[in-house]
Amino acid sequence: MSEEWLTAEQQQVWRAFLHVESLLSVNLNRQLQSSSGLSIAEYGVLVQLSEAPDGRMRPFELGRALNWEQSRLSHQIARLERREFVIREQCESDKRGAFIVLTASGRSAIEAAAPGHVATVRRLVFDRLTPQEATALGAACAKIAAALEN
Repeated sequence: MSEEWLTAEQQQVWRAFLHVESLLSVNLNRQLQSSSGLSIAEYGVLVQLSEAPDGRMRPFELGRALNWEQSRLSHQIARLERREFVIREQCESDKRGAFIVLTASGRSAIEAAAPGHVATVRRLVFDRLTPQEATALGAACAKIAAALEN
């Protein structure tokens, strides 16, 4: 087989990965929407902010953490501002900059959504794998991510 094509086994693995990624995304988004009214994108932003010191991040830091383009981040932040889950605050050290800050409503939203999301991740992923398979999956993902981040 030519080097420009995947082997039959590689093709099977690759397509299985794409299929699982798509199914997980759909199922996780559906669960979040039905239980908390949050999209998976909104949840991702709120998670990052909830884990940041003082619930605040500069937009470029948030975009980097989520691997998002500036336009996608701006759109998502605007939606979360309308829902009063985040606010923008002026950065005192950089008058042109701002912080995205998690509000009390935003913190309540993520705290209410997280248990159902965690239960769904556990049910869809970790309950299906042995501890060894979970470790192997984590190692494989870390290896691929490290190569992509370079």
